[in-house]
Amino acid sequence: MRKETIYREIIEVLMRSESLDHKKVDKIIKKVCKKHNLRGMPTKVEILSFCKPKEKKKLTRIFMAKPSRTISGVAVITVVAKPDPCAWGSCIYCPKGVNAPQSYVGLEPAIQRGIRNNYDPFLQTKDRLNQYRLMNHAIDKIEVIILGGTFPGLDKNYKECFVKRIFDALNERESENLEKAQKLNETAKNRCVNLTIETRPDFCKEKHVDEMLRFGVTRVEIGVQSIYPEILELINRGHTIDDVIKATKIARNAGLKINFHLMPNLPGSDLDKDLEMFKTVFENPNFRPDYLKIYPTLVIKGTKLYSMWKAGKYKPYTSGELIELLAKVKKFIPKYCRIQRLERDVPATEIEAGCKKSNIRELVQKRAKEIKVRCHCIRCREVGFKIREEIYPDIKHIKLCRMEYEASNGKEIFLSFEDTKNDIIMGFLRLRIPEESHRLEIDSNTGLVRELKVMGVTVPIGFLPEEFQWQHRGYGKLLMKEAEEIALNEFNKKRVIVLSAIGTKKYYFNLGYMRNGAYVSKMLI
Repeated sequence: MRKETIYREIIEVLMRSESLDHKKVDKIIKKVCKKHNLRGMPTKVEILSFCKPKEKKKLTRIFMAKPSRTISGVAVITVVAKPDPCAWGSCIYCPKGVNAPQSYVGLEPAIQRGIRNNYDPFLQTKDRLNQYRLMNHAIDKIEVIILGGTFPGLDKNYKECFVKRIFDALNERESENLEKAQKLNETAKNRCVNLTIETRPDFCKEKHVDEMLRFGVTRVEIGVQSIYPEILELINRGHTIDDVIKATKIARNAGLKINFHLMPNLPGSDLDKDLEMFKTVFENPNFRPDYLKIYPTLVIKGTKLYSMWKAGKYKPYTSGELIELLAKVKKFIPKYCRIQRLERDVPATEIEAGCKKSNIRELVQKRAKEIKVRCHCIRCREVGFKIREEIYPDIKHIKLCRMEYEASNGKEIFLSFEDTKNDIIMGFLRLRIPEESHRLEIDSNTGLVRELKVMGVTVPIGFLPEEFQWQHRGYGKLLMKEAEEIALNEFNKKRVIVLSAIGTKKYYFNLGYMRNGAYVSKMLI
């Protein structure tokens, strides 16, 4: 019997059933599959793909696939660049998987999607958009993350074509060149509201940042890995701490959001040293990233680290030690930072040594509560995740909050709307008063907005928010107004400049901003 016939039978049984919950749905699917000797259960996405419109509407509400995918206000699409030799060489932990970019084993979900689409950026983007559609997610606001190692180190023409094809897929039509594709995306149905690339500190100089801005990049992920020179040398990283400091400063002064990758449990480190590393990263104003990805070191077969481990020259932490460390790390994370990840997306079957648990975040949160450590990172306080935990904001306690700190020889002002009673954040803005910038658009009269974001479940462009949806309630405009007043009245700035994503330019145009090179800007006096 064809799978389509079996899937249709599942749909018809579900449509006839009442009081459906996730357990009952799974029970029905298993029963029908067993009846027809179907090996393996179909995914919810596969079932939805065979639904008629009315069926899809009902069943999506019942088993909406992965609702957390758009719980932070955007739909994330990861696009993987083709495998290419590393711009530096080979770090001792790098797996270099078959037909996979550097530092990936090839079995990660995003890499598998890349392989399935022959690493074509258009097909990868289109594939993910279709998945979101099948899951009934709003895809008006898209965050694109380009994976594959050091993107600035790839061939110039390849990079430009790669980014253009992503925009072509979002626009659902082909443009003559990158600039026209970007212009089209400003008013497209699927708008790019954030574009992120990965790079090394030594590939984040002025020329690299200028190219990033031309592509429409708004956030850069920097592979720092460690802040200890002796460890960087031991792992053959090929860059220095001075490279990290310079890269962070150049990117931040150009308006980019900064995401550090850090790796605990590298050779030469220990639990105390790792804990001190995270503490220093947020105490030292030369660092202080806006985002953080924590990738505990893993031993993968075929790497130099694997040989060290086999020879008894490297010993990974136990799962318990790692979870204890990360729980303690959370007390050092300030309110302006968001922890994006706590682990690599590597299948346990590929890990020879190191933590193989796939729910590290959950285990770390549990341990943090046990030792009375409260995480104040943005993700742990986001309104969407809080509502999922059935903790609802109290409108009477929503206030405009302000936090100031020094970073990369400039002043950062973190503005946010928060329910101060329940410690819930609805939206935030990053205003920078830079000391200098290599960009001609940014001078001594400029206040720089590096990020504006309102969170919660994505509300489609042009739609009004429903209950417990927080986008389109005016928080963004209020944050911009406050930033403009601070820039003018406290720092005597004549204009505010914003590093807008391609798909958010229209929002700023409506606030009186105009094009200004890679940015949008507004005169205050």
